[in-house]
Amino acid sequence: MTVSPHAARAHSFNSAAAQYAAHRPSYPSALLDAVEELAGRPLAGARVADVGAGTGISTALLHTRGADVVAVEPGEGMAAQFRRVLPEVAVVRGDGNRLPLADASLDFLTYAQSWHWTDPARAVPEALRVLRPGGALALWWNTDAPDVPWLAEQGRRIARYFGEDAPAPARNVNARGVDPSGRLDLARRVVRWSRLVPVDTHLANIGSHSIFLVQGEERAAAFLAEEREHLTRAFPDGVVEEVYDVILLLATNA
Repeated sequence: MTVSPHAARAHSFNSAAAQYAAHRPSYPSALLDAVEELAGRPLAGARVADVGAGTGISTALLHTRGADVVAVEPGEGMAAQFRRVLPEVAVVRGDGNRLPLADASLDFLTYAQSWHWTDPARAVPEALRVLRPGGALALWWNTDAPDVPWLAEQGRRIARYFGEDAPAPARNVNARGVDPSGRLDLARRVVRWSRLVPVDTHLANIGSHSIFLVQGEERAAAFLAEEREHLTRAFPDGVVEEVYDVILLLATNA
């Protein structure tokens, strides 16, 4: 059976689940504050499903905030890593196109860095099906801050190396891309934050993205070796500041 490039990239994370868990960035507490503000209700005590939960980065934050959260994850490798990291939180296999959840059962449905792997024509009706009246669909993405020169330069090097169809991590992060049908009334917030990490951590982080994982180890390693030289010259102390704009889109179920 032929696997589409999109599907291949979606499934590529299973082979790098430990790397993903160890090096991918989390999200700031201000993001969850914004979710609560736009939804008009607290996460504490709310019934939440975190879809495309991966290794549990966002699920852990929701759990710590006091949500009654269940994770939904399609990948076997990612789900296994999730269980090692968050054994106290239930994780079920499934995806946003066909949620293994009951009708009108949730106060929040969240997608952290994962809505772009869904088919909106299927995922939007599914979201509205499982949300209670007044429940909130919250989608968010860590995106490289576009006004930080070294990140912009790195993005251009990645695009040149892998070709023009190497998309930005947060392509379609707008209302039309998220919901071409226009059924969702999406509010938008941007939350900026940053973290200081060693060059090795930064390289492992970008190397865990699907554009690298589908290239094959040798091709990806060649780029990362060149990139290490760029970063070592730019940051002789061996530490970089990754600056992110978290883009949040939220809609409530009427």
